[in-house]
Amino acid sequence: MLIGIGVWWGFAVSGFDIPAPPAVAERAVELIADGTLAEDAAASLVRVFTGFALGVLLAVPVGFLMGWYPPVRALVEPWIQFFRTIPPLAIIPLAIVLMGIEETPKIFVIFLASFLSCVIATLQGVVNVDRTLLNAARVLGAGDRVIFARVVIPASSPFILVGMRVGLGSSWATLVAAELIAAQQGLGYRMQSAQLYYDLPTIFVGLISIGVLGLAMDRLLLLAERRLTSWQETR
Repeated sequence: MLIGIGVWWGFAVSGFDIPAPPAVAERAVELIADGTLAEDAAASLVRVFTGFALGVLLAVPVGFLMGWYPPVRALVEPWIQFFRTIPPLAIIPLAIVLMGIEETPKIFVIFLASFLSCVIATLQGVVNVDRTLLNAARVLGAGDRVIFARVVIPASSPFILVGMRVGLGSSWATLVAAELIAAQQGLGYRMQSAQLYYDLPTIFVGLISIGVLGLAMDRLLLLAERRLTSWQETR
């Protein structure tokens, strides 16, 4: 971290048109003191968490259905792959027309980014389950319900958690554009407003805040991944 700050400071004093760390720190203190940073961070966190949570909650069962039932996979996977080629940001104009300019389109765009990442990871997790484990369970008399609960779900959990981490990154990456939709609060909104006045320190505060919050959420998911998959062999 210190090396990164040093490099940043070096670019600032070398004539590059970026604010030095002290100027950004001073602006951050001002935004913290008047409550602006906390309000913006809270608004962005609510949007990201809501869209991300909805995306994961829908992606996991859809991914399981696609992986477990070949006809469902044949029917649904082409649509998933089709929408994966369309950047979530390209959906914004359609979302505004169909959903208005309130919170719904912002959350929907974030939801779509997380859903598409997580559903593919879940599908891969189910498809990649070791067939030896499935056959052994059937030989021992286990039915489909038991096999799914005791074999497929545990074996797929590492893939799901990786998909969640990728989806979380996609959610934060989509946030700034999502907050272009008539937002009045949020880190992305604050950065866009600062752009109009060439307020680079505020933009840097927003970037750093998004990075810190995203990293913190990713570390929490990584911790959950280690706890939930501790039964796996360490390679």
